[in-house]
Formats: sequence, structure tokens, C-alpha cells
Amino acid sequence: MKLLRRLYPAVLLIFLPALSFTSRFNLFYDSPDSSMSDSLIIRRAFDIALTEGQAYGNLRDLCKNVGHRLSGSPQADMAIQWGFNVLQKVGADTVYKQKIEVPFWKRGENEYVKIKGIAQPLRMITLGGSVATPDSKPLKAEVIEVTSLKEISEMDPSKVKGKIVFYNRPMDARNISTFEAYSGCVDQRYWGAVEAARAGAVGVLVRSMTLLEDDEFPHTGSMGYDPNVKKIPSVALATQDANLLHKQLMLKKKMEVEMLVNAQTLESKPSFNVIAEIRGYEHPEKIIVVGGHLDSWDVGEGAHDDGAGIVHSIEALRILTRLNYRPRHTIRVVLFMNEENGNMGGKSYAKIAAEKKENHIAAIESDRGGFSPRGFSVDGSADHLRLVQSFDKILKPYGLHYFESGHGGVDIGPLKDSANKVNPDLMLMGLIPDSQRYFDFHHCADDVFENVNKRELELGCASMAAMMYLLDRNLN
Repeated sequence: MKLLRRLYPAVLLIFLPALSFTSRFNLFYDSPDSSMSDSLIIRRAFDIALTEGQAYGNLRDLCKNVGHRLSGSPQADMAIQWGFNVLQKVGADTVYKQKIEVPFWKRGENEYVKIKGIAQPLRMITLGGSVATPDSKPLKAEVIEVTSLKEISEMDPSKVKGKIVFYNRPMDARNISTFEAYSGCVDQRYWGAVEAARAGAVGVLVRSMTLLEDDEFPHTGSMGYDPNVKKIPSVALATQDANLLHKQLMLKKKMEVEMLVNAQTLESKPSFNVIAEIRGYEHPEKIIVVGGHLDSWDVGEGAHDDGAGIVHSIEALRILTRLNYRPRHTIRVVLFMNEENGNMGGKSYAKIAAEKKENHIAAIESDRGGFSPRGFSVDGSADHLRLVQSFDKILKPYGLHYFESGHGGVDIGPLKDSANKVNPDLMLMGLIPDSQRYFDFHHCADDVFENVNKRELELGCASMAAMMYLLDRNLN
């Protein structure tokens, strides 16, 4: 045996060049054991993500072979099967589909917005959930420009009645956080049709939610209606075209716009969340959830929103199984369906969890794109925040430095109410990547695989795996 040990380095020198990088990597990285420090395991998690990661290939497959996947569509059904097949390969103890029901809204064909006297139609996209123009025929009306819901509510209804309202408040570029800029103006997209219709308007145009001032892509998103207020059609304009319309209105003061929308809301359809889990050896009844949403809008490929979050979650679980890490608590990956226009995946998951009296102790969501990770937001108690902030030293070498109170995520949000019946001490967390480019691609045709950076995506996967590991080790 002593002779073999002496010969081992020489044997490595002879055969190492012939081995693949991954094989060489594995020679030096055996499975973790109880004597390994947290820092070493996290270092290994990042090494696996960056040298033998599968997330980028999985994202390419999802984007190119499934494509966009609006709830209720055939592509959404394909995505469910895709997620089930991929999760079966990551080493989970069990993989299954959780039946839910989702709304089914369908965009119409040949929809448009035109300015009278200008031949070229404006670049537009109908907002998700919008009704059609009456009888799915072109609607012609004078357009008026406003910058807020308040402006409409305070306006003399006689100046609004029979008009098309153009909401043209841009995202505030002064906000360092682009999500704060988004929150500051998204009310006009979601509630704009309600406020305009209440004043007697017949249609709505909304400036796209992006910081790109001269963008050629219109950005869609969900909108809402009030059952007590007449429903009117609502569309988004590319910022380049919103700027054009604004300039025309400044020149002519009075202008007619023609719009055609023939979208429709069909009957709800059966669908599924896709779930995989590794059962905990010490506290199998306590669950840590990690996930993102499998659906996307029906334009682009849903690469950043939320294909990135889906592969972050799948890869994080694969990294833990690749490390042969057996968790203390049950770790569950959930690929939620229908975040974009109803959140029935998140609501149904929480409802079923409450009915089963499942004890969720933490949930992490990735739904802010595949950009360089910066840290995590924490929606929980002061003790939860202190715990996560105590990870700062071990995670700082990987560029993770943001650990502050904030939003967890839309999909996991419903768990907070249902968990009060079992565990009111639930902690929600959200992965926080660099936000500066997110709204360049959000909800538009440019959200495609080619706009995701491989290394940034892989760093996000490792960050999710590291946080899952640290929570599993430190929560009771």
C-alpha cells in the first residue's frame, strides 16, 4: 500500500492529460463529509456550476425547443413535460406533477395601432387579459395624453368620454434599482384601463415598461379590470413609438388613433406545477422550497423571465446531489405555472400545502433574470434577516453582498398566508441579480436565449445552491 501511495502522483502525471476536464476535477473532489467546512462545500458548489454546469444547455433547450409558454398554450404543456424530464435526471428522490387550473387568454392576430395620417402602424402589443375592441373591429377615437391615474381621476369626464387615453409616464431613470423604477409606474399598465373607463374612455395606450428611451420592442404584461367598470381594450407601445405619438400630439394637439384588438379569454384549462424533492434525513417533515415560474408571456422565449429562474432552481438541486449532500430538511424544487397572468401555480401550491398541513420553513425564488447575482432579499423576521446577514463573510468572495429586507417572490408569496396555519415563522427569500438590464428584455420579443450570459447564469445557480445549503445547515 505504501508503494501504491508513492506511485499515485506519478500515475496521475501519466494519465491526467488524457482525461477530460470534468474527470480531472472529480479526481480531486470526492463527496463531502461532516468534517468539511461550509466554505469548502460552497467553493465546490461554485466550481461545479462553473466547470461542469448544465444550466446553460438546459436553458437553450427550453428556449429553442419549447419557446414562449403562456399558461394554457400547447407550449406551456410542452414546458411541463420538459421540466419533468429534466428534473428526473438531477438525482432527486421523487419527481411529480401537481395538478392545478390556469386561466387561458389568447392574443389575436393582425392587431394594430395607427395614427391618422401616418401610414406606418405603431409598434404595439396587447396587454395580457385585455378584451377586444368592440366586435373585434377597428376602433377610431381621439387620443388624449396623461401621465398618471390621478390625472385621469381628477379630469372633467367630458374631456375623456369617447376618447382613447394614452398613459405616457416613463420609468424613473434616477432610481438605481430598476425594480423601484418599474414599481413607480406599472400602475398605469395594470389599472389604467379601469380608471380611463370609469371616466368614459373607450381604449387605452400605455408606454412600455422599460428604461430604454428609443426601444423598438413593445413590452406586454398583465392588466386588471374592475367588475363594476366597463372593460375596454388596452395595449402597450414601444417607447420609440410612444415618443413619436407624444411629439405628434405636441404639434397637432388633437389627433385620431385607430386600434384593433381581437384577443379573447377562453375557459380555464388544467395544468401542472412540476415538483422534485430530496427528503431530509433529520427533519423530513420540514420543507425548504426553491423555484421559479415555468410559464412566460407569448413573445420572445422567456429566457430571463423566467427561464433563468427555472434552470437556477434545477441546477441548484443538481449541484447538491452532485456533491452527494444529504440535507437535514426536505428540499423541494417547484416549477410554478401561471405566474404571469394569475399566479394560480403559487396560489394552488400554497392551498394544497395548507390542506396537507405541510411545514414550510423557508422558500427561495429566482424571478429577476439570469444576470450576475448580488445577494438575496429577505421577507421574514428580524432573526431571519440576522441569520442571512451572518452568511455575508462566507458568500462575499463570490460577489454576494446584498442581504436586506425585501420581497421574496410572487410564486412563493401565497405560502406566507397558508403557512400561518402550520409555521408562522416561515422565511421567504428572493435571489437579487444585477438589475440594470432586466427591463431591456422584460415581457418583450427580445427576451431570448442569446441575451443570457453563460457565466452570469452559472453564478446564479451556485448562489442558489449555496443559500439552500446554508439554510439547511442553520435552520431548526
